[in-house]
Amino acid sequence: MQRPSIMTIQTSKRPLANAKSRTFFINGRFLSQALTGVQRYAAEIVKAIDHALASGRFPARLHDAEWQLLVPPDARELPSLKKIAVRTIGRLGGHAWDQIDLARATRGGCLISLANSGPVLHREQIVVIHDAQVFRRPDFFGWRYRTAHRLIDRLLARSATIATVSKFSRDELAAALNLSASAIPVFPNSAEHFASTEPDYTILDRLDLRPKSYFLFIGSRTKNKNLSVAVRAMSLLNRPDIPLVIVGGNNSSVFQDNLDEASSSHILAGRLTDNEIAALYERALAFVFPSLYEGFGVPPLEAMLFGCPVIASTADAVMETCGDAAAYFNATDAGELCVRLQERLAAGAISDDERSKQQNRLAIYSWQRSADALLQFLAQQRIN
Repeated sequence: MQRPSIMTIQTSKRPLANAKSRTFFINGRFLSQALTGVQRYAAEIVKAIDHALASGRFPARLHDAEWQLLVPPDARELPSLKKIAVRTIGRLGGHAWDQIDLARATRGGCLISLANSGPVLHREQIVVIHDAQVFRRPDFFGWRYRTAHRLIDRLLARSATIATVSKFSRDELAAALNLSASAIPVFPNSAEHFASTEPDYTILDRLDLRPKSYFLFIGSRTKNKNLSVAVRAMSLLNRPDIPLVIVGGNNSSVFQDNLDEASSSHILAGRLTDNEIAALYERALAFVFPSLYEGFGVPPLEAMLFGCPVIASTADAVMETCGDAAAYFNATDAGELCVRLQERLAAGAISDDERSKQQNRLAIYSWQRSADALLQFLAQQRIN
């Protein structure tokens, strides 16, 4: 089975010195932020790196290197790690912690920033920027967030090695930041974090839902998620007995909210636990993913993990992730989405062929393979 290219970049930079003299720091600011896909990515990659270190499955050149996860004072739920030490540093928060406290604490070591940001003056750093939305779709963001992250991304492109999560994001970032695409390594997402999650089926009773009698949307209520198109499609479907269940919060201070609260075609479930979400995935008619722009698109993979059919937009990164394991529609066409919903109602339960295609897509992605590729990259390169 063909897997997406996880690139190891060959450059003229001097190789890392003997790892015995090296300290690798991981930017733990993501632990002070609300859990979205970016924070999930960072948490899972850290756990997978720690597992590789604990099991001895890492490049020999990293032998005896010191590893530290540095977190701000407002970090929540610190991870339990075997080989990576967890240290709380500094007094500041937000970007100020990144640019001042973290920069000072990591001087002389190699810094790994997994969640879109890092200290712009740190010269030996790899930063995973998940997408180019602030450049390609500035209308999705409030002006303060847009302005700050455009500036930070451009400065990081000058001082750090930029990495990302998909081929699509690699090409987008290369164009937006005036970088060579071949110089941007790709370390993809995965959905394995849900593999051991025990579904909590009581959520169906609490939301007054019957199995296989609802469509499901999971994600923040942000403009790029394009929720209004799904709501309009449900109105066109005109099936009051088949609601759209909407799971997730609203961060309108950063993004532009686009959901009409007065619509009667949906159920606003709010933020739920992974156990409750797992149950909704497993019992839904289909998962609806109408996103206008993504850097990767993790929720469709999560749905596939539970055998839930996926109806997704034709956004480039979403199609890269889902391949032939989803039914697609134009993200701006509520009528076309309504047709896909009708087709799913007519098809009924997921077929063996559909399930086989889902399992093939799931087999492509692995947190451990992405973490191993990152470790291999660190062993072969010297970050700026």
